[in-house]
Amino acid sequence: MATRRRALAALATVTVATLLGACASMPGREPVQVSVVGIEPLAGEGMELRFNVKLRVQNPNDAPIDFDGLFVELDVQGRSFATGVSDAKGTIPRFGETVLVVPVSVSALRAVRQIIGVATGGQMPQKIDYELRGKIGGPLFNSVRFEHRGELALPGEGAR
Repeated sequence: MATRRRALAALATVTVATLLGACASMPGREPVQVSVVGIEPLAGEGMELRFNVKLRVQNPNDAPIDFDGLFVELDVQGRSFATGVSDAKGTIPRFGETVLVVPVSVSALRAVRQIIGVATGGQMPQKIDYELRGKIGGPLFNSVRFEHRGELALPGEGAR
């Protein structure tokens, strides 16, 4: 019985080493391009705000990307703001794009803190910096990570 366990452990070690070696030898791919193309409010529960965030994902590679799940994290002004997950499945075509929808949650207290932090010195800034990070889940070890930074211009006093 102990010999059988050692044999299974050795087989598992060889299998994992082979899979890791295969992943390491895969040719590199260009990073996907992700941008926010829409935000729609959802019904929240208790002290949370919920939104559907629409993301346009562009695949600049010559092979399609199969995905099974999605995670996003949104920071505003350098502070964590919202997170979301989706169990969506599909394929982003080679040299193609698709729009994915991810429900995200924001704690109402975090939103209030963020508003107070943005309005420093009693004045609203002219722009708000944001960073979107996430992971598009793939089969085996083929998840694709992405990051997008940008800024949102706010209307000034003269823009009424």
